Amino acid sequence: MSIDTAEKAPAPQRDSLARGLTGLGWGFIVKLLLMMIVNALGVAGIMAAWNAEAWVILGASAIFLVAADWVYFSRRALPLKYIYPGLIFLLVFQVFAMGYTAYVATTNYGAGHQGTMEQAVDAALIQSEREVEGSASYPLAVVRDGDTLGFAISEDGVVEVGTAEEPLTAVDGSVDESGRPTEVAGWEIVDRGALLSDQELAQQVTDLRVPVSDNADDGSLRTREGSTAKVFRSSMEWDADARTLTDVDSGVVYSANEYGTFVGDDGSTLPAGWYVNVGFENFTRAVTDADYREPLIRVTLWTFAFAFLTVATSFLLGLLFALVFNDERVRGRKVLRTLFILPYAFPAFLTALLWRGMLNPEFGIINKWFFFGADINWLGDPWLAKFSILFVNLWLSFPYWFLVCTGALQSLSSETMEAAQIDGAGRWRQFRSITFPLLLVSTAPLAIASFAFNFNNFTIIYMLTNGGPRFDDTSVPLGATDILITAIYQISGVAGGRADYGLAAALSIVVFVVVGIVSAIAFRQTKKLEEF
Repeated sequence: MSIDTAEKAPAPQRDSLARGLTGLGWGFIVKLLLMMIVNALGVAGIMAAWNAEAWVILGASAIFLVAADWVYFSRRALPLKYIYPGLIFLLVFQVFAMGYTAYVATTNYGAGHQGTMEQAVDAALIQSEREVEGSASYPLAVVRDGDTLGFAISEDGVVEVGTAEEPLTAVDGSVDESGRPTEVAGWEIVDRGALLSDQELAQQVTDLRVPVSDNADDGSLRTREGSTAKVFRSSMEWDADARTLTDVDSGVVYSANEYGTFVGDDGSTLPAGWYVNVGFENFTRAVTDADYREPLIRVTLWTFAFAFLTVATSFLLGLLFALVFNDERVRGRKVLRTLFILPYAFPAFLTALLWRGMLNPEFGIINKWFFFGADINWLGDPWLAKFSILFVNLWLSFPYWFLVCTGALQSLSSETMEAAQIDGAGRWRQFRSITFPLLLVSTAPLAIASFAFNFNNFTIIYMLTNGGPRFDDTSVPLGATDILITAIYQISGVAGGRADYGLAAALSIVVFVVVGIVSAIAFRQTKKLEEF
């Protein structure tokens, strides 16, 4: 519509046009730019998922992107404009994480079972590679074409180049006196200094295998230092139709089973496997496997005891100090309260490390100052280690309850206490019948939250004892002070040892369910306090 036409338009139409032009202001331009960035990132994520063949992620990304465009360009979805970002974060960081954990719990994903069958076959072929007897040592030039790496050698004066996908092929080029290629047509020779300075590139070169020919039996070129190459051949042969690997040297045939393992006809197994769905086997294995059953029962009992005792002792000690320093007759209450909350201000992991040093039986100040140099192994004896953890966690936790109870006491109605005194109630009766029940109304939900936190209190256990001392009657990496969350960490193999992500994920689900059930029951009980 031209300016002349707009001037000739009726008044209502001119007002509508003016409002539309005014609406296309800076706010709309900023929103348009932001949505352009969101769409660019979304399309990039979709393309990455397409290349990785991650179809679930691709579909979810496409749905989220279309929904975002509709929400922020529609006038009918005003509430969603504020809710949608939080909803996306909830789905990605909570729902997806929980769903993926549940998926891993139904697989045998772990050490030796971390890829597909194809990857397991490749690993088995690589692991069985041996240098071909009598293989010549070829002066080598590492070459590159963009992101593609290759090997170039010379044989009888002819330069040959190949990659992981393409076998050696003769090309134009030249060599030096030692026979190492100095020019390779269509390829850039990687400088020797770059191999020595770039660890990632050096690792790619040592991992590279270049087929000598189209016949796999002829072997592949490999290098260990990037200057010379030799021919290696795998002793395994893969039969895709029969799903078997045959060791041509020993004659043992390894067949794939339903548990993602290659089992030989002599009963031996190959270390390389793949992950498969095992249903609820990880959940049942935790209570039926002799190696895990007894240790996990002891760990579970200690977890409940640790969480309950920590909450109970810290709450009672915090309440005691709150009652003492709530009395107006105590002088210097502000200074003393500040001193008592100092442990709560220190980082828990740093405090645990500090106490670990002080409890050391050889040079710790606890033994030297308070027990006259006695050799008390606080962290090496199972019962003393548990006591130490409870004591250190009490030192860390009671200031929190001191603050909570102090605030709750100061919020209690003075009229109620005065009425109780008039009725002749003593201090103990006032505390037992009035003060303590009213305190529980406000502190019970916090106690439930504290129980859930301590049920998964990884920091204090790991930094103080690392779960030790270890059980001496089992081979699993668990100890007397491990709680379920640290046991999951140990079983996952993050700290070393054999990883069993499937079992660790199954135990994570169990911990989530247990904490949820305990919290739900406890919250229902707190309603009775609210009615009071």
